[in-house]
Amino acid sequence: MSSPVAKSEAPHLSVWRYAGRLAPLAVLWVVLIGLLVWLLATRANWGEESDRADVREWLDNTRVFRKTLAELVKEYVDFLNAEVRGPDHDDRVKNKRAEIEEHLRAMVEPTRMYSGQLPLFPNVYSLEVEFAGVTGLDGHPVEPVVWTSPKPRPGGPAKAQLRTLEYEPPLNRAGARAQVRCVYQLHSFNRMQKQQDEYRLWQAIAACVLVPTTLLAVFLVARFVRREQARELEKWRTTAESEHRQRELLAAQVERELIEKHLLEARIKQQEAERSSEELGRKLLEQELEAAKLVNRAAEAEREALEMKSQLYASIGIMAGSYAHNIKNLLVRPNDLIARCMDAAGDAEQHGRLEEVKTTLGTVTERLQQILRTVRRDPENAELTQVDVYDLFGDTERTWGEMGREKWKLAVSAEIPPGAALITGDLSHLQQALENLVFNARDATFEMRNYLRDEAKRATDPAERRQKLLDAAAWKGEVRLRAQCDGDHVVLEVRDNGIGMTDEVRQNCLKTHFTTKRDNALYEGYSAGMGLGLSFVAMVVEHHGGTLEVDSAPLRGTTFRVRFPLVLE
Repeated sequence: MSSPVAKSEAPHLSVWRYAGRLAPLAVLWVVLIGLLVWLLATRANWGEESDRADVREWLDNTRVFRKTLAELVKEYVDFLNAEVRGPDHDDRVKNKRAEIEEHLRAMVEPTRMYSGQLPLFPNVYSLEVEFAGVTGLDGHPVEPVVWTSPKPRPGGPAKAQLRTLEYEPPLNRAGARAQVRCVYQLHSFNRMQKQQDEYRLWQAIAACVLVPTTLLAVFLVARFVRREQARELEKWRTTAESEHRQRELLAAQVERELIEKHLLEARIKQQEAERSSEELGRKLLEQELEAAKLVNRAAEAEREALEMKSQLYASIGIMAGSYAHNIKNLLVRPNDLIARCMDAAGDAEQHGRLEEVKTTLGTVTERLQQILRTVRRDPENAELTQVDVYDLFGDTERTWGEMGREKWKLAVSAEIPPGAALITGDLSHLQQALENLVFNARDATFEMRNYLRDEAKRATDPAERRQKLLDAAAWKGEVRLRAQCDGDHVVLEVRDNGIGMTDEVRQNCLKTHFTTKRDNALYEGYSAGMGLGLSFVAMVVEHHGGTLEVDSAPLRGTTFRVRFPLVLE
């Protein structure tokens, strides 16, 4: 095996060794680059430095009144700071200042007169002398002496040709300083263009020198590095082979020691395994006992489930009796009318009508028997056929629409698309589930009407109470049945504008025996209050492979949405 330490250390040491060997070449290269940069910068700034030197010499050596500007400034400062002052001291100071101003005008007048005619003459735009640490006759700092050319300064690209020269002439006074500032333009455009061309030429020369030398240096460095790497790699391979042989010997010794150790551990593990097998036997016996207990508990739980299921269907039988009682009450009046009419029947037409009524009552009785068979049969033992739910919705509307209008004061309507929507299910179970949803919607509208009346009675203002009572009397409950296809499913909705449900009631409404109507006089005679209707709907939907959603809010009505899978042709 190869050593990871050797692999990681060898490249690290070679980098420093390469750096040490390449250091002289790198120093020589840096010196060469610095020399070229210095020469280029010196050549580029030579013209501007020469101009500044010429302007400085012009300012220092120009004599208008047998004295230079520096000498006049020095004398002016000496007059201001003189300790012994004669009666004409103030006049002498003013004259000296006027002499400096005249000196400035005399210096720049020739340059202004011959502006643009003599290329070597500077165009001076401003010349001023500022004083620092010097006070005037009134004790305030001395104002600067300024001359400004009446000629406007150039703008645009020519503005870049303006130069400013600042220097301080010696005053031989502690704390007193003077500064001369000159804003000028010396070169013409042709000379500036020539200077820029020279600057670009030197740049090209430098590039021509630097690029080949750089490529040559890179080539030499690359070749040197490759040679050094090859030499280091060969040396490292030799060292690695010797270390590999030593490690193999050491690994053989370690392997022998590991084998002996494993043999010892195997003996110890064998002894532990024997002890563990005994312990495992005891645990198996305990698990068998626990499994027997679990079997007994499961059997007991199954018996309890069967008992609960029996109780559920016993309750459903009670509900079926309530339905039968309700329908029988509805049949009393028609049977009585038929009996009277048959006694008073005098012609064949009346007899035919009575036969039609009798047939209708027979259909109702058959429907009653079907309902009794449905609620008494376990939903798990369904009689599956192909049922058209669109037709089922239509039958529901026809069956309960007239009853809703005349007895319940309720509008039952259906929105059914054309065609058919076939599902696999038990017709009687589906009919009963749908009617349970209709009855639940009916009860919700009863509660809403009662709520509106109670709210109207609580009004303190007679006019307001009267108006609310009228609104409550005019309010009409609605139950809307809606069916539509959604992909490979059919969606059935039963929507009402009743009292609605709170979140707590909505979450528990599908549980068996949960109800908000028990012992409520409002539902007396409607077979309500046992908490079985919606739980029966939930079981039927589940056994038909469907889903049931409840969307409701207090005073905003309720929507039951059932989704069944369609029969795919």
